[in-house]
Formats: sequence, C-alpha cells, structure tokens
Amino acid sequence: MILVLKQSHHGSTEFTPAMAESTGVLPDLSPVAGKPVHAAFDGGRLTSDAGVLLLAEIDRRLGICERLAHCIEDPRAPERIQHTLAEMIRFRALLIAAG
Repeated sequence: MILVLKQSHHGSTEFTPAMAESTGVLPDLSPVAGKPVHAAFDGGRLTSDAGVLLLAEIDRRLGICERLAHCIEDPRAPERIQHTLAEMIRFRALLIAAG
C-alpha cells in the first residue's frame, strides 16, 4: 500500500492511502487435476506466486510455448522423449518469471 502525506485542516499531518487496494479475483482459470482454481488478491503481502499461475494461464490460452516449440527442431529420439519441447520451454519461462 502506498501512503501519501496529507495536511489536515487543523495543521496536523496524517498519512492516507494513495489508492484503495482492490480485491480482484481472476475468473475462469483452468482447473488443475480436475479441481477448480480460484485466485484472489485480498491476502495482503503474503506471496507473489499467484503471478506464476496467471502467466501459466496466459500461456495455456495463447499457446505461446507450443508455438515457440514448433519453431525449434528437436534432435532427440522421439521414443525416448519424456517431456516435450513445449513443456521444457514453459517450465523454463515460468522459472525465469518466478525469479
């Protein structure tokens, strides 16, 4: 929360919020293991990990990592592949985003 110094009518100073904190909710997130995912941002300063959920959902909807994987030639033997190139790109991108 950002506080702004405000001069009151009686000569004293006080701090007031620069803007009201919103309690936004992200609707329509894809389910995980068949269970619904609800993300709300009303927990204060608990964690920033919800941003990774949001980025993963954006990638899931737009297919960014899938598109990128189609642009790269995969020299691995198909019968020995456990993780697709798109999965590895997605994992790395989310790790970078998470810091």
